[in-house]
Amino acid sequence: TLGPSMRAVVPVVDRDGSVVALVSVGITLERISAALWERLARIGLVVAVLLALGAAGAWLISRRLRRQTHGMGEREITRMYEYYDAVLHAVREGLVLLDDEGRVQLLNDEALRLLDLGTDGTAVRGRPVNELGLPTGLVDALLAGRVEPDEIHLVGDRVLVVNQARARWEGRDLGSVVTLRDHTELQAVSGELDTVRGLAESLRAQTHEASNRLHTVVSLIELGRTGDAVEFATGELATAQSLADRVQGLGSEPVIAAVLLGKSALATERGVTFVISPDSAAEASPLDQQELVTVVGNLVDNAFDAVSAKPVDGRRVEVKVEADHGLFLLDVDDSGPGLDEEAVEHAFERGWSTKRGEAGIGRGIGLALVAQVVRRHGGSVTVGPSPLGGAAFRVRVGEP
Repeated sequence: TLGPSMRAVVPVVDRDGSVVALVSVGITLERISAALWERLARIGLVVAVLLALGAAGAWLISRRLRRQTHGMGEREITRMYEYYDAVLHAVREGLVLLDDEGRVQLLNDEALRLLDLGTDGTAVRGRPVNELGLPTGLVDALLAGRVEPDEIHLVGDRVLVVNQARARWEGRDLGSVVTLRDHTELQAVSGELDTVRGLAESLRAQTHEASNRLHTVVSLIELGRTGDAVEFATGELATAQSLADRVQGLGSEPVIAAVLLGKSALATERGVTFVISPDSAAEASPLDQQELVTVVGNLVDNAFDAVSAKPVDGRRVEVKVEADHGLFLLDVDDSGPGLDEEAVEHAFERGWSTKRGEAGIGRGIGLALVAQVVRRHGGSVTVGPSPLGGAAFRVRVGEP
């Protein structure tokens, strides 16, 4: 029987069943209590060590997080994220953040629109910039980190002003920040302004030339050579009137006539024989006025530049234009040095120019703008050898 002390008396019997001895067995409560406190002490020590290690780990993690978050707490981080996200999507400029390996880490809604990347920014994040289908010139510039201030690039139907700055923090290179601005409308207005300036310069040159001619006529009259004075005056008048009649006879499209008339005066000043084909006719055009200024003005200016290195008697540019509702055809031939196969392949790319040594913002944008306008209307623009010995540009929009 077990008593309070957890002890029992057990009889010891032999083989015939007789008791030979009584043995006291069991565990005392004092021994149980001592063993229990010993184990509790060990458990407490282990728990204390684990708590100390956990506290130390939590302190180290908290310290690292504070260092990574620059001392901001969770509420500050949440508020900062909300503000930054709101600002990012509210700005009117396109913003793209690239890491040091050229992958897109962040971009806003305006950047998606300007770069024609759809509306889902999550599908773009983390992808290399050279896999987004952007123009080669823009991709190369972004990856090289060599974008000039306010550099112009063509993306789809848009003219974008691109800026890029390196992103650094405490001496570490984090990547680059790219900003994008839509320059399409401003570029069109700038083209019209260039045309107006050209016309003003042509008028200035014509005024100066008319003054010289008038002085010549007056001098001939003073010398008593009235017949020579009349012949000189009427000859110059006939030449000028013939040019004006040729331009006015193009048709009812005023923009084409104005551009060609201005280029005619510029050709006279630069010593270029400028010929407008008698088969030209411009009653209307599928291109709007700004687009006509861009296409005609840039191609004729390009032809003038191409023949500028030739002797005066070898500078010749011929233009033929046909424009009607739904149809626009333009041929520009020059007697310049022409273009080799490589130049023909890259002629309509942004940044390409035959004027080496004159690199700068906007250089090599003219022909790219022409190609952009033509593609917008589903047309084609090509370049090849000209019967005059130089280059021949052919623009075709619509069907005859």
